[in-house]
Amino acid sequence: MTSIKEQAAISRLLSFLQEWDNAGKVARSHILDKFIETNQGKTAPELEQEFSQGASLFLVRLTTSLRITYMTDSCLEKLLRSIGIFLSAVSSNRYLIEFLEVGGVLTLLEILGLEKIKEEAKKESVKLLQVIANSGRTYKELICESYGVRSIAEFLAKSKSEETQEEVQVLLDSLVHGNPKYQNQVYKGLIALLPCESPKAQQLSLQTLRTAQPIIGTTHPSIVDCVLKVLGTMHLEVQYEAIELIKDLVGYDVRQALLKGLVALLIPSVKEISKLQAKILSDPSVLQLTPSLPMFLQQAAAAKAIGVLARNDMSIAEELLYLRVVRGLMAAMGNTDHSNSQRLASLTLEMFPLVAEHVRKCMGEELYQLFLSNAEDLYMKIDSIQADILAANTVNVTKALCLHGSSYSMNTLYGSRDSAQMAYLTHFEEDVESKE
Repeated sequence: MTSIKEQAAISRLLSFLQEWDNAGKVARSHILDKFIETNQGKTAPELEQEFSQGASLFLVRLTTSLRITYMTDSCLEKLLRSIGIFLSAVSSNRYLIEFLEVGGVLTLLEILGLEKIKEEAKKESVKLLQVIANSGRTYKELICESYGVRSIAEFLAKSKSEETQEEVQVLLDSLVHGNPKYQNQVYKGLIALLPCESPKAQQLSLQTLRTAQPIIGTTHPSIVDCVLKVLGTMHLEVQYEAIELIKDLVGYDVRQALLKGLVALLIPSVKEISKLQAKILSDPSVLQLTPSLPMFLQQAAAAKAIGVLARNDMSIAEELLYLRVVRGLMAAMGNTDHSNSQRLASLTLEMFPLVAEHVRKCMGEELYQLFLSNAEDLYMKIDSIQADILAANTVNVTKALCLHGSSYSMNTLYGSRDSAQMAYLTHFEEDVESKE
């Protein structure tokens, strides 16, 4: 037998549920507003007490309404926030299971792909997916098995709200942790985002890749080209994250490919430059969209990245010398079409003082003294003839080292090194010789 108090509570619950069932769009919106205001932050036991042990009866109505109306965006944001109160409540595992059993994950993912849905509603959908993912490995796998990584990544690339994009980053970061079955899928999805047109999405993807890489352990072959292409961005915050990722990646098996790629970017392809210049001539609006040619932006960023790497690790600096980085840096210094390339290349060249004699012979005494006096401002002082000399330089430190043997190259260019470093350099030199 139930007490009078319990009967009254049940009666209030039934009355509330009936009010919801009979309410129209406007009335339901008011009901949701009141529910959100009254129950935000409550635990599952508190919600049960509020609904006389029948909270699930209201949750099932919310999920049913969501599945029926989500394509029309009718009270969608409020519906999602209300469901979020149930799913995020302490001890809410039962509510979570009830939501998932009716296809909640698929509905949330589909919301992200609908163009007519407002951004705020999509952000609430992402937050619910965060709650689900943070509930454990099984739930992360469920999201991934529902083609979630692709849907989430595509939404990150298309979203116009930076706040929403940051919420998506939190979700992707959650999916890459504690999810061994599908962590590679998330990793590949992040790499696939790098060529997208959204600078914010690129920045967040690069940040998350830095977190994901130690978890994954191995690298994907496509990451090198994707990261190097990102260096062509006009957005310094994206370029910064790309260089930070490159600093991490040189510790993996793509090190040589990355270094070769960076050195190659110092001398842009004449064919690519001509192609873009022809496009500008035929369509002047292209110039307005790209004040600097992407390959020149890459050139400047590559010079900067090489400087960062060389400063942080002597072995990388030595490796770069064998890849003819000096020739590339001097060529960039002669690029009068892009002063930032000249400035950054000049500053980076300063980090290789032990090849100064080769640089001096190529530059000539006058230009070399200008370089020594102020490398950063050198681009403002050189004339067209000097710029042409730099651009067309044929400095080949590698060739000189190979001709004079390893003993000469180690002592003359690098000074004394311990036996481990000597062995490393000898091995690297032999590798270069075998490929010439």
